Amino acid sequence: MPEIIVKYKSKKTLAALRDLAKYLDYVISSPDFDNKESITLNGVTIIPGDSSIDTSDLNKIFTSKNINPQQLRN
Repeated sequence: MPEIIVKYKSKKTLAALRDLAKYLDYVISSPDFDNKESITLNGVTIIPGDSSIDTSDLNKIFTSKNINPQQLRN
């Protein structure tokens, strides 16, 4: 069976594609993402962060401050 990938920005597009699938007899599938699972490591629960967060404001704080990760942890 031939496959295509459709990239869209609006959730309305997905809704329209699902409605069309009912009439045109095609299947819409999406990949399974397990990124939201939390992990326990040495008794500490680690929850994955959101990759869409804008961290550009942090560059202003840490640029040319000579701060290494060791200093941030202390």
